[in-house]
Amino acid sequence: MNEIEQGKQTAIVSYLTIIGTIIAIFMNNETKNTFASFHIRQALGIFITFFLLGYPIGYFDNWMVTASFWTFIFILWLFGFMNALNGEQKPVPFLGEFYQKLFKSF
Repeated sequence: MNEIEQGKQTAIVSYLTIIGTIIAIFMNNETKNTFASFHIRQALGIFITFFLLGYPIGYFDNWMVTASFWTFIFILWLFGFMNALNGEQKPVPFLGEFYQKLFKSF
């Protein structure tokens, strides 16, 4: 429980834009809190997915495709952010486990 409380602030910061994720990486660099590291990996994955898929999806001239993408990213972000606020370590739906494996060095 103590580790969660120590890493909670860093975990929350990681979800506040991509700049917040970068700041959280530096905040967690010395202590290497496992709770904060988990959420940094989740947030980084969500933001990278947004940037990599957002550009090509922007070329679709269909509001349903674009709205679906934005809704999907928002739900992932909200799920991760609420878990960080509640002190839970659950991966985001669909992609969370992949993010954990991909960014295991953080």
